[in-house]
Amino acid sequence: MVELHTDAGLDGFSMAYGPHGDGPALAEILHRVYLPELLGEDPLETERLWLKLKRKQRHLYNQTESLLGVCDVALWDIRGKAMGRPIVDLLGRRRRSMRCYASARSEAFSERELVNEALLMKAAGFIGYKMQLRAGPEADIPRLRAVREAVGPEFPLMDDPNGAYTLEEALAVGKVLDELGFTWYEEPVGDFMLQELRHLRRHLTTPILAGETLPLDAMPNLLEAGVLSRARGDVLIKGGITGLTRLIADCERRGIPLDIHTANTPLLDIAHLHVAGALREETWIENHHPIFRFGIMDNPLEPDGEGRVRVPGGPGLGVTLDLDWIEAHTESVITTRR
Repeated sequence: MVELHTDAGLDGFSMAYGPHGDGPALAEILHRVYLPELLGEDPLETERLWLKLKRKQRHLYNQTESLLGVCDVALWDIRGKAMGRPIVDLLGRRRRSMRCYASARSEAFSERELVNEALLMKAAGFIGYKMQLRAGPEADIPRLRAVREAVGPEFPLMDDPNGAYTLEEALAVGKVLDELGFTWYEEPVGDFMLQELRHLRRHLTTPILAGETLPLDAMPNLLEAGVLSRARGDVLIKGGITGLTRLIADCERRGIPLDIHTANTPLLDIAHLHVAGALREETWIENHHPIFRFGIMDNPLEPDGEGRVRVPGGPGLGVTLDLDWIEAHTESVITTRR
């Protein structure tokens, strides 16, 4: 968790993503590398500060731009609070809520577990259900077929192997997805594998969704290569709200839909709600495991009975932190004072 304080009494909040024991290291990097670039600056100048951090990123060879994105979200939170408006209004609001689809709670689920969960999600009002199966065609295809049979032909289904397949495996599974009428095939092979993605798009009818893992500057090559049907982006990997909105503008110019990926981090996913509320065309919001929705009062990431999530209406990110929960789950705190 990141708190960016100002001398005007406004605080900006954000969160990094450190699920593999890297949280303490990320905190140190934020304080030692990024904070010095922000001290004494005007937090309302989000574009200039984003460019400042982006230039520094050029020589941070050991790091991706994710912490740039984390800082950018905190700056947008301050900017919205200073103006008394939710971030979505600063971006140009087009809607107040979006439909969301459910992602499977585990890629290791058996055929029966996937069927049961898919039916539960359909009954709960979700617009669709995404599986993340990557054990290989022999294990994955029967599970994909079972879920389609259970939910019926009209309910949207998606598959995301997280780039784990070889080209041969991806093609075998993709032909089954064509047969079953899946809505998209997400990252069937690695995002950098342009030739393989091009081959899949030529030989499959299911739309290819890719780009989740690529940095912002690598996305134009993917978009120009004609290897995907839909692009993927989030505020963590694409450099914050500023970076993601730049990618969205590029996709809109090319006529390529962009689907926002979950960051599995509550405040970043709330930033996604604001960005999604300003998209020209409504996107589907990804709803992952409840374990990723914590530390927030009246959490807008919890869908209603119709499978919709709302854009928060308060200033900035527009949410109230559950400080008691956060305090009870805090391992350590690092503070830098000017």
